[in-house]
Amino acid sequence: MDTSRNTPPLCDHRVLVANRGEIAMRIIRACRKLGVSFTAIHTAEDAASDHVRLAREEGDAQGLFRVSSYHDANELMAVADEAGCTAVHPGYGFFAEDFRFARRVTKRDRKMIFIGPSWKIIRELGDKINTKRLARSLGVPTVPGSDRPIYDEMEAERIAKSVFEFQEQQGVKRPLVLVKASAGGGGMGIEEVYDPDQFRSVYRRIRSYALRQFKDEGVLIEQRITDFNHLEVQVVSDRTGTAPVHFGTRNCSIQSTGRQKRVEVAPGFAPAEIQYTFDADKVLRDIVDYSLTMARKVGYDNVGTWEWIVTRQGDPFLMEVNTRIQVENGVSARIAKVKGQGGIDLLAEQIRIGLGEPLGYTQDDISFEGLGIEYRIIAEDPDNSFTPWAGRIERFQWQDQPWLTMLTHVPQAEPYEIPTEFDPNLALAIIWGKDLAEARARGLEFLRSFRLEGHNGAGEELKSNVQFLAAQTERILRF
Repeated sequence: MDTSRNTPPLCDHRVLVANRGEIAMRIIRACRKLGVSFTAIHTAEDAASDHVRLAREEGDAQGLFRVSSYHDANELMAVADEAGCTAVHPGYGFFAEDFRFARRVTKRDRKMIFIGPSWKIIRELGDKINTKRLARSLGVPTVPGSDRPIYDEMEAERIAKSVFEFQEQQGVKRPLVLVKASAGGGGMGIEEVYDPDQFRSVYRRIRSYALRQFKDEGVLIEQRITDFNHLEVQVVSDRTGTAPVHFGTRNCSIQSTGRQKRVEVAPGFAPAEIQYTFDADKVLRDIVDYSLTMARKVGYDNVGTWEWIVTRQGDPFLMEVNTRIQVENGVSARIAKVKGQGGIDLLAEQIRIGLGEPLGYTQDDISFEGLGIEYRIIAEDPDNSFTPWAGRIERFQWQDQPWLTMLTHVPQAEPYEIPTEFDPNLALAIIWGKDLAEARARGLEFLRSFRLEGHNGAGEELKSNVQFLAAQTERILRF
């Protein structure tokens, strides 16, 4: 250990687990593995969650507090102070990518450590326009279009023309350009343009709308790519930010109609078993190299994910950077080894380096074996636009296997009422196989034997996406 940095030993720390459910359980277990004390929280709606049970079993007198909301930063700080926490782990969602919250944690009178990237990096990479500009300065490919708000009509037309031409070169039969209010959000102030001759009138309309609604008439011009695979690169770096490493790639292309991930696969392609129309190995190498180039440039200092889209022609474009741990980190860890040892826990790595320890290994020490599939098991109705289902789970069972990892906050010993205040995510099932064929077969074996039953207040049977996941398994990693 680098004692010159005067890093306190891990056992001197207490981590506030500022999240709920499955991710809270993973953080608690990672803390226990490292010998770090923890303080978990829960709301009244989550009283029956297994993360509450685990905190009671594994924690001390300061191991569990009830709060009114996971979204109340003041309440979280009060709990942290009462419990004597030295660090905060936001998990994913809630405050995970809120640079103001991260800054508050580290700048308040009783300073704590934010277990995630530094707040300045979250702010820098959380701005998609800034990220696009940074990427382009490093030669990293991004979706064609503007990397800053455009206020000049002639410049806007030049950019739109280049985007239309690029799509024609890609063989897109019906090219389109997105015209967006740069200060907008939530889908406001966006129009699609299919006819170049209509661009000028749409640009003027969006610019006027932006000025009225947002007091800023800046407009972004972008290409919309519709036929693509969604890939990710898992990056890890210690607080020095000097030598980031990657834990491989993931493919997250199987999603709901609302573009929410449902199946994640590591690695991102399987060229040994599937024939692609492009050099898949090269694409994977390229997106890894590009991601690490950006991580080194900004001095990235924790865990993060670089998200990519890859077209049918094999062209990768950076979409965004997620400055947090992601739901699917476990499937990347499942196929990874460090210095020949498996059982990697990226949550534990995130906490360890977040608290100041050096990474302790290089890219040459990381190897990969096999293929992993992660299924997100959710109470929803895929036949009805993936509408969430609410009710009581009466049976929640699976058969343990050496190739299966189940991550869930749903109790098995008693019925569980799904809280309506949160998304009805029930479990993550991570399957390992020596290759794609074996992983697929094991995935189907798990899904067919998994038992998930229940009823809502009207007596109707539980709806879940289990059959949807089984139906999608055959097309895993196929473009």
